[in-house]
Amino acid sequence: MKNFKKIIAFLLLTITLLGVPMLAKLITNKFDFSTIDPDNVFLWFMVRHSLQALMILIIVIFLRKGFNLNFNLGIGDKKIGLSYLKKFVIIFTIGCLVFNGLLVLLKQFQPFIYEHNFTNIVGYMSFQLFFTGPSEEFIFRAFAMTVFIYFISNKRLNKKISYANLYAAIIFGLAHISITFSPFALSYAIPQIITSLILGYFYGDCYEKSKSVIYPMIMHSFTNVLMVSVTIILSIVF
Repeated sequence: MKNFKKIIAFLLLTITLLGVPMLAKLITNKFDFSTIDPDNVFLWFMVRHSLQALMILIIVIFLRKGFNLNFNLGIGDKKIGLSYLKKFVIIFTIGCLVFNGLLVLLKQFQPFIYEHNFTNIVGYMSFQLFFTGPSEEFIFRAFAMTVFIYFISNKRLNKKISYANLYAAIIFGLAHISITFSPFALSYAIPQIITSLILGYFYGDCYEKSKSVIYPMIMHSFTNVLMVSVTIILSIVF
């Protein structure tokens, strides 16, 4: 019976993590943002990320009251969090610059797909800075890992990797697969899924060690802003 409950919890958690972003997408598609965002660059994404975070927030409020769960939404261990953040920023910045440099040399660089005007660039950068990290880390780290540990397992694969972190990273990667139903189709990029999975592990590792989702939020937004900034700059230069 105990294992059966864990299986049910696992399925419900997985359905929630993959289903809520899809539901938020369907709702967001009902709106027309062309007046403010004619190229559909940023506003649609802002609304979708706000909606999915709001849906999970409702579940979090219920779980906090019903099970007294701690989702680590506070400052946590500031020393560990800032130290992890500093190391991550340095390593990722070097890696990002080297990687994009190689893409340019190999002529595999993919330019910024939107028109390079002020509205598109500022709007898209604002989305990456203020919406991606807070929304996605709240869902895939604070919510996913806390629920997994409480209802499914708090065990570790080894000293460095917990099952909760591994699960959240995999689901985070899968969440980057776009699904349409009319007609049914899957759209995905393998490099993006792999990158999301790897970065998801480090976000989760920081979350566990710092006991706070704030630092992973900053890490996540930083990675997106840096990658987009480099892409925009190289698109203009080349």
